[in-house]
Order: sequence, then C-alpha cells, then structure tokens
Amino acid sequence: MSNKEYRPTLAQLRTFVTIAENRHFGTAAAKLSISQPSLSQALVALETGLGVQLIERSTRRVIVTPTGEELLPSAKATLDAAETFLAMARGACGSLTGPLALGMIPTVAPYILPTMLHRTASELPDLQPCIIEDQTRHLLEQLRDGQIDCAVVALPVSGTGLTTMPLYEEDFAIVVPDTSPMAGREDVTLPELKQLNLLLLDDGHCLRDQIIDLCQSQDFSPATSGPGKATTRAASLATVMQCVAGGLGTTLVPGSAVPSECDRPGLAVARFAPGVDARRTIGLAYRASSARREEFQQLGELIRAAYAETVSGLDGTSLPRSTNPD
Repeated sequence: MSNKEYRPTLAQLRTFVTIAENRHFGTAAAKLSISQPSLSQALVALETGLGVQLIERSTRRVIVTPTGEELLPSAKATLDAAETFLAMARGACGSLTGPLALGMIPTVAPYILPTMLHRTASELPDLQPCIIEDQTRHLLEQLRDGQIDCAVVALPVSGTGLTTMPLYEEDFAIVVPDTSPMAGREDVTLPELKQLNLLLLDDGHCLRDQIIDLCQSQDFSPATSGPGKATTRAASLATVMQCVAGGLGTTLVPGSAVPSECDRPGLAVARFAPGVDARRTIGLAYRASSARREEFQQLGELIRAAYAETVSGLDGTSLPRSTNPD
C-alpha cells in the first residue's frame, strides 16, 4: 500500500533508472559510485513509498516489472527536468558556470587539454570542469546515464538520445622510424599504406577503428593478427610511439598528437599528399534532452580554438624529420 504523503527523492529515482537500464545491481552501484547495500536500500525505500514493485530480483537476473516499465519513462523525464532546472539556475542566459563533467577520448585529451584548460581559466573563470578520460563507448554510456554532461568524441557516434556538434577535422600523420625511406615525405598516397606494418591501439579505441576503416577504403586490412603470431597491443599512443621508435612498425596519429608524441629520438613524420582524405572529425556529444545547448555551443567554440592553437605552426618544417642522410 502506497504512502500518500511520500515523495521520492531524485537519488531514489536515479537508482531505479540506473538499475533498470543496466539490469545488474553491481554495475548500477558502480556507475552511481555507491555500495550495493546502499543501492538496494534506496530501491526498497522507493518501492515501499510507492507501494509497488519496480524491480524483480533473483540470484541470476534483474527484471523490470510491468509497473516498472510503465513508470520508467516518467522517472527519466523527472531526472531530465531536474537537470534542466539546475542548468537554468547556474546560468539562465546560457553562460557556462559551475560544475561541468566533460568526457574526452584518450586520443584527444592529452593534446588539447593544456591549452583548453588555460583558456577556460581565462575566459570562463566561473566554470568548474571535471575531466573524465575514457573510450568512446564508455563515455556514451556515462552520458546517457547522466554521469557526465557532454563528451568530446570522434564522429559519427551510434545510438539514440544524443545530439552531436562537429568541432574540427584533423588530418592523420604517418609516424615511421627515422631510418625509413618514407621519413619526411609530404606526398604519401593511401595505397602506400599497404606497404607498412601498421601498429594499432588496442580494441575499444576509436582511433584503431578509424585507421582500419581508412585501410579498408583501399581494399586491405592491417595485419592485426595471424596464426601462431603474437600481436603488439598498446593501450596508449605513447606506447605505440616507443614501438615505432624501436623498429616494430609504423602508425598513424591525429595532427594534434604530433607535437607531444613525435618529438622522440628515433621517430620521423611523413604526411599525406594534398587532397588525400585521411582525417577524422571530432565533435561534442550531449543528451538530446539537455537544456544546455547554448552553453555547449560556447564550450565547443572554446575547444575548437584550443585545437587550432595546439596545431598552429604544424607545417612541414616543424615536423620531426628523418636523420637518414639519404
């Protein structure tokens, strides 16, 4: 029997929504950064107050009851309305102020963050950014769950409920050992990638998928595995660079990574010929239900300017060159 005086808290509604979306108590607790007992207590309090069962528990699975399925859209709408209320309270005129949880993929964050955060401190002194670096799929999950406000990712992204805003396009550069005949060239064509032993980031990194797509546009796939052959696996571009410098192969990196990653002994950079379409699009993703569109546009302009400043001066003369006298 429901308590007519009962009013659910936002935390209780968020608990219900997170459990319903993940169908797993452990995963839901981790996403909400609370213990499983606290998660269960919040759900029990909600169900007791409403006088209905929302989640059916068993040792093997979590099932959303028919009543829970019926109430789930309203719970989500209530959380979205609360977010809108807070966004308007922080800046009714669309000005970026207060806390902002910003997700970034690992092949963007290390390279534009120094400039971006410097600009943020100067241009948006009342903004309190919290940076979450993770792979694209994890950031999109956190975005849909309301754990972060927006995310800088490579476009396009799949799934519903999100809006994306293109920010900039960046060319790929080819990183080779400094003894390679390709070192320092500025006229590389896409078919020439077939000649290279391309080293890729590990599964889950969108840069890996982008390079594979680029190769497949030329009707070949990079050798990522083979019978009886171990495959080099790297979780960061820094590790890939060390492997290239050690002669294990070559790789492609986004232009913004060149100043930081390619200024190492043993490395040189080659560039694609003018007009070759070897690039990626970086954009800002946020929930379609968010009322902070104007604020995100302002943030997007700041990120775009930070990228432009990061890559300014990256012409052929500024890239690491071959030390091979030939």
